[in-house]
Order: sequence, then C-alpha cells, then structure tokens
Amino acid sequence: MGAGRFLVAAGVAAGAVAGSRRVLDAVSPGGVERWTRTNHRGEPVSMLEGPALAAGLVAGTAVSGGDARVRVATMLATAGAGAFGVVDDLAEDTSTRTKGLRGHLGALAHGRVTTGGLKVLGIGATSVLAAALGTTRRSGLVPHLADVAVNGALVAGSANLVNLLDLRPGRALKAGAALSAPVAGACGGAGTGVLLGASAAAAPGDLAERDMLGDGGANALGAFVGARWAFGAPRAVRVAALAGVVGLTLASERVSFSAVIDRTPWLRSVDRLGRRPADAPAEEDVRSRRSGDGSGEDPTA
Repeated sequence: MGAGRFLVAAGVAAGAVAGSRRVLDAVSPGGVERWTRTNHRGEPVSMLEGPALAAGLVAGTAVSGGDARVRVATMLATAGAGAFGVVDDLAEDTSTRTKGLRGHLGALAHGRVTTGGLKVLGIGATSVLAAALGTTRRSGLVPHLADVAVNGALVAGSANLVNLLDLRPGRALKAGAALSAPVAGACGGAGTGVLLGASAAAAPGDLAERDMLGDGGANALGAFVGARWAFGAPRAVRVAALAGVVGLTLASERVSFSAVIDRTPWLRSVDRLGRRPADAPAEEDVRSRRSGDGSGEDPTA
C-alpha cells in the first residue's frame, strides 16, 4: 500500500507539472515576455516552470494519503509560498536595489512595502496558518503554541532558504531533494514521491537552461520541504532544523553560496551534475547549426 501510494503521488505530481506547463505555455498570462528573464549566461529563460512546479506539488500532496489536516496544511503552505513568489517575480520593482531578507524587512520597518516585503509577510502568514492547521496538539496550550510557532517559522524559513539557492540550473531542485532526505519516511513517505515526481518533471528544462524556478517555484519547493520537516519530525529535531535554516539565512547576507559551492570540490560536482558544460551552446544554437540556419556553413562539415 505504501509503495502504491508513493507511485501514485509521484505520478500525479509529475503529470500535474507537465500538464500545467503545457497550459501555461499556451496561455502565458500577461504575455511571454513577462515570464522571460536572463540567466547567468545572459540567455533568456522562462519562469513558467515555477507555477507549474507549485501546481505539481499541490496536486501530488492531495492524493498522497495520510492525515488529511497535514495534507491540507502542506498544500496551503506550498500554494501560498508559490503565489506570493509569483507576485514578486512579476511585479518586482527592478529600479530599486532592495535585496535579501534584511533589505526587505528594513524597507518594511521604514514604511515602504516592496514586493519582496509583501512576499515575506504573505509567506509568513500562510506558513503560520498552515502550522496552526497541521500541528497536532500533544500537550498543553503553551507548548502547542510554541510548536506552531516553530513549525510556521520552519516552513517560511525553508521557503526563503531554497529560494536563495536558485541561482544556477537545477540547484534548487537538488537542494530540495537533499534537504528533504532526512525526513523521507515522514507521514508514510508518499510526500517524498510527490517531491521526486514533481522535480523529475521540472528538471529537464531547468538543467537545459530553458526554464528557471523563479521565486514562485523556489519558494513553493522550500515551503513544501519545510512542511515535511514541520509535520514529520520530532520537536527537538524541528528546533535544530530551524536553527540551521536561520543560521544559513543569516550567513547568506555575508557569504555567497555560489562561491562556497564553486570552491568545494564535491559540492561543485553535485551542482554541475546534469547541467550544460560552461562552454556548451544553447539548444537553439545547436538546432540552428544542425539545420544550417544562419550559419552560412554546412553543419556536417
């Protein structure tokens, strides 16, 4: 039964990612250009992967079985983080240099609401609501409220942390899988199938540098992973996990994660696994040369 539920959840998540992406490609709300950004190579990539991944995670969770309150809470956390992330993706004021959690909180403290600040407030609110819904009361009121606070902070913090890692192709997807590995068996394990199915469907376009998660996808993925910890780990483990998330978030204000990865051999190898080599041309260029379009040369020469 467990293996069957795992496979169903994985299949539904993967199918929802692929189906949502086809619909979004056909509709492209607001126009294709609105969803196009420039990646680290200076090449155009689509952010439609983000809402498609969020839809896959939510759909897979819906059929994953287990405690209904935990499923609904996980869906709420994931959808909320994805929605506020998309708002930040599409409405961000690029004329200002408000960056990072500290920058957006500083702007809020001065009465200026950025789209990033709105995202912080929105994800924080949906994370706490999800925690209140999904946290089982096993003790008195005060310990229960403390559990809700820890769980809400863990969901919101994880959403932000995974987003901080979405700077290279496939990195956030790999990080999501790695961060959820310690709780792979939580709540029956079908949630792991959801994560793997959705990530597998999104990975080809992400690694090929046609797509990127954007805040909508990375925040949704992080919230989903955070919910796995929040609703599947013992209290002491959750507190330790939250401390780790907070520590890494604070470190990101001073240290470049990309620089650390690049100078750590095993991290660099994992990070580059499946990615285009640094000197590889874009897929469009490869197709152009194979057809002879625009090259002026025989592609078989």
